[in-house]
Amino acid sequence: MPGASSKCLTALVNDVTRLVVRSDIVDFDTYEDSRLTTRPWALEAKKARRLHLHENLTLLFENSDTLRYQIQEIMRAERMVREADILHEIATYNTVLGTPGDLGCVLLIEIADETQRRRFLTEWLGLQERLYVVLDDGSRVFARFDPAQVGQDRISAVHYLQFPVEGRVPVVVGTDFEGLESELVLTPEHVAAFTEDLART
Repeated sequence: MPGASSKCLTALVNDVTRLVVRSDIVDFDTYEDSRLTTRPWALEAKKARRLHLHENLTLLFENSDTLRYQIQEIMRAERMVREADILHEIATYNTVLGTPGDLGCVLLIEIADETQRRRFLTEWLGLQERLYVVLDDGSRVFARFDPAQVGQDRISAVHYLQFPVEGRVPVVVGTDFEGLESELVLTPEHVAAFTEDLART
């Protein structure tokens, strides 16, 4: 079946583009040589995917480029050379992206005071279930999350989420968690970034 074979090949090519692969990663000395020129570009890409939903809630949407930067920075900081460690980092970060058609992000709960942070992480248990994006038809798509990241009595301050938008670009992000209700209309810059990322899936 030539048609089926063609579809499989296209899916494989897109998945390689969507995910970080081992050949994308260089040793930390080689990365250091180009870091001054690549880092500003990476930070600009991250800026286009950073959403401040609430004074204490930031969503960092990721793609293979921003994740590759994160992996290279970790390797540089930790002087990482063991192949098993590098492969582990790649696999861990790729899980952020979810499955094809998803938008993957990191939720950061940012509270400077440690006592307040402990209290709110307990009070906000369940927040991970109440984050959503709104599509252009008005429908809400709630976040998918790994239950292993949620404790018995508190949410993690850093949480991986995926929005199963099936390749559709959202126009709003929000939460209806009691006490934190808020929505943010995406800017043209955000929409362009998400359009680019979903085109890879």
